[in-house]
Amino acid sequence: MKGSRTSDYDFHLPDGRIAQTPAERRDASRLMVVHRDSGVIEHRQFAELGTMIPSGDVLVLNTTRVFRARLLGRRDSGAPAEILLLRRNDDGRWEAMVHPGGKLKPGRSVHIAAGFDAVVEEATERRTRIVRLVTAGDEQAMIDAHGHVPLPPYIARADAAADAERYQTVYARESGSVAAPTAGLHFTPELLAALAARGVERADVLLHVGAGTFKPVSVEALDEHVMHDEWYHVTPNTAAQLNAVRARGGGVWCVGTTSLRTLESVVDTHRVFHAGEGETRIFIHPPRRVLSADHLVTNFHLPRSTLLMLVAAFAGYDLTMRAYETAIAEGYRFYSYGDAMLVL
Repeated sequence: MKGSRTSDYDFHLPDGRIAQTPAERRDASRLMVVHRDSGVIEHRQFAELGTMIPSGDVLVLNTTRVFRARLLGRRDSGAPAEILLLRRNDDGRWEAMVHPGGKLKPGRSVHIAAGFDAVVEEATERRTRIVRLVTAGDEQAMIDAHGHVPLPPYIARADAAADAERYQTVYARESGSVAAPTAGLHFTPELLAALAARGVERADVLLHVGAGTFKPVSVEALDEHVMHDEWYHVTPNTAAQLNAVRARGGGVWCVGTTSLRTLESVVDTHRVFHAGEGETRIFIHPPRRVLSADHLVTNFHLPRSTLLMLVAAFAGYDLTMRAYETAIAEGYRFYSYGDAMLVL
Protein backbone atom coordinates (compact mmCIF):
# COMPACT_ATOMS: atom_id res chain seq x y z
CA MET A 1 0.00 0.00 0.00
CA LYS A 2 1.32 3.44 -0.94
CA GLY A 3 2.24 5.50 2.09
CA SER A 4 3.13 2.52 4.27
CA ARG A 5 6.90 2.70 3.62
CA THR A 6 9.30 5.40 4.70
CA SER A 7 10.75 5.73 1.19
CA ASP A 8 7.28 6.77 0.00
CA TYR A 9 7.92 10.09 1.74
CA ASP A 10 11.12 11.03 -0.05
CA PHE A 11 11.17 14.16 -2.17
CA HIS A 12 13.88 16.49 -3.44
CA LEU A 13 13.76 20.06 -2.20
CA PRO A 14 16.22 22.62 -3.62
CA ASP A 15 18.21 24.28 -0.84
CA GLY A 16 16.92 27.68 -1.86
CA ARG A 17 13.36 26.69 -0.91
CA ILE A 18 14.26 26.22 2.78
CA ALA A 19 13.21 29.44 4.49
CA GLN A 20 16.07 30.91 6.52
CA THR A 21 14.13 33.89 7.83
CA PRO A 22 10.42 34.51 8.47
CA ALA A 23 8.14 36.58 6.28
CA GLU A 24 8.22 40.33 6.99
CA ARG A 25 4.78 40.05 8.57
CA ARG A 26 3.51 36.83 10.15
CA ASP A 27 0.31 36.56 8.10
CA ALA A 28 1.99 37.68 4.84
CA SER A 29 3.09 34.11 4.12
CA ARG A 30 1.45 32.13 1.34
CA LEU A 31 -1.30 29.60 2.06
CA MET A 32 -1.89 26.55 -0.09
CA VAL A 33 -5.49 25.37 0.27
CA VAL A 34 -5.98 21.66 -0.36
CA HIS A 35 -9.52 20.31 -0.79
CA ARG A 36 -9.76 16.65 0.19
CA ASP A 37 -13.19 16.13 -1.39
CA SER A 38 -12.29 17.39 -4.87
CA GLY A 39 -8.48 17.28 -4.92
CA VAL A 40 -8.44 20.96 -5.96
CA ILE A 41 -5.41 22.99 -4.86
CA GLU A 42 -5.68 26.78 -4.45
CA HIS A 43 -3.05 29.43 -3.78
CA ARG A 44 -3.99 32.11 -1.26
CA GLN A 45 -2.43 34.34 1.41
CA PHE A 46 -2.47 33.37 5.07
CA ALA A 47 -4.26 36.59 6.03
CA GLU A 48 -7.28 35.28 4.10
CA LEU A 49 -7.75 32.51 6.66
CA GLY A 50 -9.84 34.94 8.69
CA THR A 51 -12.61 34.73 6.10
CA MET A 52 -12.50 30.96 5.65
CA ILE A 53 -13.46 29.60 9.08
CA PRO A 54 -17.22 29.60 9.72
CA SER A 55 -18.80 31.05 12.82
CA GLY A 56 -19.36 28.35 15.44
CA ASP A 57 -16.30 26.35 14.46
CA VAL A 58 -13.35 26.06 16.85
CA LEU A 59 -9.66 26.81 16.30
CA VAL A 60 -7.35 24.59 18.36
CA LEU A 61 -4.03 26.19 19.37
CA ASN A 62 -0.99 24.73 21.12
CA THR A 63 0.08 27.30 23.71
CA THR A 64 3.55 25.89 24.40
CA ARG A 65 6.44 28.34 24.60
CA VAL A 66 9.95 27.72 23.23
CA PHE A 67 12.67 28.27 25.80
CA ARG A 68 16.33 29.14 25.25
CA ALA A 69 17.36 25.51 25.27
CA ARG A 70 20.63 25.79 23.35
CA LEU A 71 23.62 26.32 25.62
CA LEU A 72 26.96 27.06 23.96
CA GLY A 73 30.17 26.75 25.93
CA ARG A 74 33.61 25.20 26.14
CA ARG A 75 35.02 22.01 27.51
CA ASP A 76 37.91 21.94 30.00
CA SER A 77 40.26 21.74 27.01
CA GLY A 78 38.89 25.01 25.65
CA ALA A 79 37.24 23.29 22.66
CA PRO A 80 33.65 24.35 21.86
CA ALA A 81 30.70 22.29 23.03
CA GLU A 82 26.93 22.47 22.91
CA ILE A 83 24.16 21.33 25.25
CA LEU A 84 20.56 21.20 23.97
CA LEU A 85 18.26 20.94 26.97
CA LEU A 86 15.25 18.72 26.29
CA ARG A 87 13.36 18.44 29.55
CA ARG A 88 13.82 18.96 33.26
CA ASN A 89 13.47 15.79 35.31
CA ASP A 90 11.79 15.54 38.70
CA ASP A 91 15.19 15.39 40.40
CA GLY A 92 16.15 18.80 38.99
CA ARG A 93 18.55 17.43 36.38
CA TRP A 94 18.02 17.77 32.64
CA GLU A 95 17.89 15.34 29.77
CA ALA A 96 19.91 16.87 26.96
CA MET A 97 21.48 16.28 23.58
CA VAL A 98 25.18 17.11 23.51
CA HIS A 99 27.84 17.86 20.90
CA PRO A 100 30.41 16.48 20.43
CA GLY A 101 28.82 13.35 21.84
CA GLY A 102 32.03 11.32 21.87
CA LYS A 103 33.78 13.88 24.07
CA LEU A 104 30.99 14.66 26.53
CA LYS A 105 30.91 11.48 28.58
CA PRO A 106 29.77 11.27 32.21
CA GLY A 107 32.07 13.31 34.41
CA ARG A 108 32.82 15.96 31.77
CA SER A 109 31.76 19.60 32.14
CA VAL A 110 30.83 22.42 29.78
CA HIS A 111 31.52 25.98 30.92
CA ILE A 112 28.76 28.21 29.56
CA ALA A 113 29.36 31.50 31.38
CA ALA A 114 30.81 32.80 34.63
CA GLY A 115 29.01 30.90 37.36
CA PHE A 116 27.16 28.68 34.88
CA ASP A 117 28.34 25.14 34.08
CA ALA A 118 26.72 21.94 32.81
CA VAL A 119 28.03 18.69 34.28
CA VAL A 120 27.37 15.48 32.35
CA GLU A 121 26.34 12.81 34.86
CA GLU A 122 24.78 9.93 32.90
CA ALA A 123 24.25 8.57 29.40
CA THR A 124 20.78 7.26 28.47
CA GLU A 125 19.64 4.42 26.24
CA ARG A 126 18.44 7.08 23.80
CA ARG A 127 22.04 8.37 23.46
CA THR A 128 21.09 11.57 25.25
CA ARG A 129 22.75 12.72 28.48
CA ILE A 130 21.55 13.56 31.95
CA VAL A 131 23.18 16.84 32.94
CA ARG A 132 23.19 18.91 36.11
CA LEU A 133 23.30 22.68 35.74
CA VAL A 134 25.55 24.37 38.28
CA THR A 135 24.70 28.05 38.63
CA ALA A 136 25.66 30.94 40.87
CA GLY A 137 22.11 32.28 40.69
CA ASP A 138 18.60 31.27 39.68
CA GLU A 139 18.78 28.43 37.15
CA GLN A 140 15.97 29.67 34.90
CA ALA A 141 17.37 33.19 34.92
CA MET A 142 20.77 31.84 33.84
CA ILE A 143 19.18 29.85 31.01
CA ASP A 144 17.24 32.91 29.87
CA ALA A 145 20.36 35.09 30.04
CA HIS A 146 22.85 32.77 28.36
CA GLY A 147 20.79 30.31 26.33
CA HIS A 148 20.11 30.63 22.62
CA VAL A 149 16.91 30.17 20.63
CA PRO A 150 17.06 26.53 19.41
CA LEU A 151 16.54 27.15 15.71
CA PRO A 152 16.07 23.97 13.64
CA PRO A 153 19.20 22.39 12.13
CA TYR A 154 18.16 23.29 8.56
CA ILE A 155 18.34 27.03 9.34
CA ALA A 156 21.97 27.60 8.47
CA ARG A 157 22.71 30.62 10.64
CA ALA A 158 23.09 31.58 14.26
CA ASP A 159 20.04 32.81 16.11
CA ALA A 160 19.47 36.56 15.98
CA ALA A 161 17.72 38.91 18.38
CA ALA A 162 14.58 38.86 16.22
CA ASP A 163 14.25 35.08 16.54
CA ALA A 164 13.39 35.39 20.24
CA GLU A 165 10.06 36.86 19.16
CA ARG A 166 9.50 35.39 15.69
CA TYR A 167 10.30 31.76 16.59
CA GLN A 168 7.40 31.94 19.05
CA THR A 169 3.65 32.09 18.54
CA VAL A 170 1.88 35.26 19.71
CA TYR A 171 -0.22 33.09 22.05
CA ALA A 172 2.66 31.10 23.62
CA ARG A 173 2.32 30.71 27.40
CA GLU A 174 3.79 27.59 29.03
CA SER A 175 7.56 27.19 28.62
CA GLY A 176 8.81 23.74 27.69
CA SER A 177 9.39 23.31 23.94
CA VAL A 178 12.69 23.08 22.06
CA ALA A 179 10.92 23.70 18.73
CA ALA A 180 8.04 25.97 17.85
CA PRO A 181 4.61 24.69 16.77
CA THR A 182 5.32 26.39 13.48
CA ALA A 183 1.86 26.50 11.90
CA GLY A 184 0.97 28.93 14.66
CA LEU A 185 3.78 31.33 13.72
CA HIS A 186 1.57 32.81 10.98
CA PHE A 187 -1.12 34.11 13.35
CA THR A 188 -1.20 37.74 14.47
CA PRO A 189 -3.21 39.22 17.35
CA GLU A 190 -5.30 41.04 14.74
CA LEU A 191 -6.11 37.82 12.86
CA LEU A 192 -7.09 36.04 16.07
CA ALA A 193 -9.27 39.00 17.05
CA ALA A 194 -10.96 39.01 13.64
CA LEU A 195 -11.74 35.30 13.96
CA ALA A 196 -13.20 35.82 17.45
CA ALA A 197 -15.31 38.72 16.18
CA ARG A 198 -16.75 36.42 13.49
CA GLY A 199 -17.82 33.90 16.14
CA VAL A 200 -14.98 31.42 15.75
CA GLU A 201 -14.18 29.79 19.09
CA ARG A 202 -10.68 29.15 20.37
CA ALA A 203 -9.61 26.05 22.31
CA ASP A 204 -6.15 25.87 23.86
CA VAL A 205 -4.21 22.64 24.30
CA LEU A 206 -0.64 22.04 25.34
CA LEU A 207 2.07 19.83 23.86
CA HIS A 208 5.73 20.51 24.54
CA VAL A 209 7.58 19.90 21.27
CA GLY A 210 10.75 17.82 21.55
CA ALA A 211 13.80 17.56 19.32
CA GLY A 212 12.47 14.26 17.98
CA THR A 213 10.12 16.25 15.77
CA PHE A 214 13.05 16.82 13.36
CA LYS A 215 14.28 13.23 13.37
CA PRO A 216 13.64 11.39 10.08
CA VAL A 217 12.29 7.86 10.24
CA SER A 218 15.22 5.50 9.67
CA VAL A 219 13.41 2.16 9.25
CA GLU A 220 11.59 1.32 6.01
CA ALA A 221 8.48 -0.25 7.57
CA LEU A 222 6.57 2.43 9.47
CA ASP A 223 5.26 -0.09 12.00
CA GLU A 224 8.84 -0.64 13.19
CA HIS A 225 9.49 3.02 14.00
CA VAL A 226 9.82 3.89 17.69
CA MET A 227 8.06 7.21 18.15
CA HIS A 228 9.49 9.95 20.37
CA ASP A 229 7.41 10.99 23.38
CA GLU A 230 6.09 14.48 24.10
CA TRP A 231 4.19 15.81 27.12
CA TYR A 232 0.61 17.02 26.57
CA HIS A 233 -2.29 18.41 28.60
CA VAL A 234 -5.96 18.82 27.66
CA THR A 235 -8.13 20.33 30.40
CA PRO A 236 -11.70 19.18 31.21
CA ASN A 237 -12.99 22.56 30.01
CA THR A 238 -11.27 22.20 26.64
CA ALA A 239 -12.58 18.65 26.16
CA ALA A 240 -16.11 19.80 27.02
CA GLN A 241 -15.82 22.75 24.63
CA LEU A 242 -14.70 20.53 21.73
CA ASN A 243 -17.50 18.04 22.41
CA ALA A 244 -20.05 20.87 22.48
CA VAL A 245 -18.83 22.23 19.14
CA ARG A 246 -19.06 18.76 17.60
CA ALA A 247 -22.53 18.16 19.09
CA ARG A 248 -23.96 21.21 17.35
CA GLY A 249 -22.31 20.34 14.03
CA GLY A 250 -19.34 22.70 14.19
CA GLY A 251 -15.92 21.92 12.76
CA VAL A 252 -12.62 21.43 14.59
CA TRP A 253 -9.68 23.27 13.00
CA CYS A 254 -6.28 22.12 14.30
CA VAL A 255 -3.44 24.60 14.03
CA GLY A 256 -0.39 22.42 13.50
CA THR A 257 0.52 18.79 13.72
CA THR A 258 1.20 19.22 17.45
CA SER A 259 -2.40 20.26 18.14
CA LEU A 260 -3.68 17.36 16.08
CA ARG A 261 -1.31 14.93 17.78
CA THR A 262 -2.61 16.15 21.13
CA LEU A 263 -6.26 15.72 20.19
CA GLU A 264 -5.67 12.27 18.70
CA SER A 265 -4.22 11.30 22.08
CA VAL A 266 -7.48 12.15 23.90
CA VAL A 267 -10.24 11.29 21.40
CA ASP A 268 -12.02 7.93 21.48
CA THR A 269 -13.40 5.79 18.65
CA HIS A 270 -16.75 7.60 18.91
CA ARG A 271 -14.97 10.94 18.29
CA VAL A 272 -15.56 12.06 21.88
CA PHE A 273 -12.83 14.12 23.53
CA HIS A 274 -11.57 13.46 27.06
CA ALA A 275 -9.35 15.45 29.40
CA GLY A 276 -5.88 14.05 29.88
CA GLU A 277 -2.20 14.68 30.39
CA GLY A 278 1.03 12.73 30.21
CA GLU A 279 3.50 11.49 27.63
CA THR A 280 2.18 10.62 24.18
CA ARG A 281 3.99 8.38 21.72
CA ILE A 282 1.16 8.32 19.22
CA PHE A 283 2.36 7.81 15.63
CA ILE A 284 -0.19 8.95 13.06
CA HIS A 285 0.38 7.64 9.54
CA PRO A 286 -1.61 5.95 6.76
CA PRO A 287 -3.84 3.99 6.87
CA ARG A 288 -4.83 5.38 10.29
CA ARG A 289 -7.96 7.52 10.19
CA VAL A 290 -7.83 10.86 12.00
CA LEU A 291 -10.86 11.21 14.28
CA SER A 292 -10.24 14.45 16.14
CA ALA A 293 -9.93 17.15 13.47
CA ASP A 294 -12.00 18.27 10.50
CA HIS A 295 -9.46 20.74 9.08
CA LEU A 296 -5.71 21.19 9.50
CA VAL A 297 -3.41 24.21 9.21
CA THR A 298 0.20 23.10 8.85
CA ASN A 299 3.56 24.05 7.38
CA PHE A 300 5.55 22.05 4.82
CA HIS A 301 7.62 19.33 6.48
CA LEU A 302 10.87 17.41 6.06
CA PRO A 303 11.09 14.30 3.86
CA ARG A 304 10.70 11.01 5.74
CA SER A 305 9.41 12.86 8.83
CA THR A 306 6.61 11.73 11.11
CA LEU A 307 5.00 15.15 10.55
CA LEU A 308 4.69 14.57 6.81
CA MET A 309 3.27 11.12 7.52
CA LEU A 310 0.67 12.67 9.84
CA VAL A 311 -0.43 15.06 7.10
CA ALA A 312 -0.72 12.10 4.70
CA ALA A 313 -2.96 10.28 7.18
CA PHE A 314 -5.21 13.34 7.33
CA ALA A 315 -5.24 14.44 3.70
CA GLY A 316 -4.53 11.13 1.97
CA TYR A 317 -1.13 10.02 0.74
CA ASP A 318 -1.54 10.75 -2.98
CA LEU A 319 -3.05 14.21 -2.45
CA THR A 320 -0.40 15.14 0.12
CA MET A 321 2.49 14.24 -2.17
CA ARG A 322 0.85 16.01 -5.12
CA ALA A 323 0.46 19.10 -2.95
CA TYR A 324 4.17 18.97 -2.08
CA GLU A 325 5.12 18.62 -5.76
CA THR A 326 2.93 21.63 -6.50
CA ALA A 327 4.47 23.64 -3.66
CA ILE A 328 7.97 23.00 -4.99
CA ALA A 329 6.94 23.90 -8.54
CA GLU A 330 5.17 27.08 -7.37
CA GLY A 331 8.07 28.32 -5.27
CA TYR A 332 6.61 27.92 -1.79
CA ARG A 333 8.98 28.39 1.15
CA PHE A 334 9.44 25.26 3.26
CA TYR A 335 9.82 24.28 6.91
CA SER A 336 9.61 26.29 10.13
CA TYR A 337 9.84 29.82 8.74
CA GLY A 338 8.15 28.89 5.48
CA ASP A 339 4.62 29.05 4.05
CA ALA A 340 1.53 27.19 5.19
CA MET A 341 -0.97 24.64 3.96
CA LEU A 342 -4.65 24.39 4.84
CA VAL A 343 -6.29 20.99 4.38
CA LEU A 344 -10.08 21.21 4.12
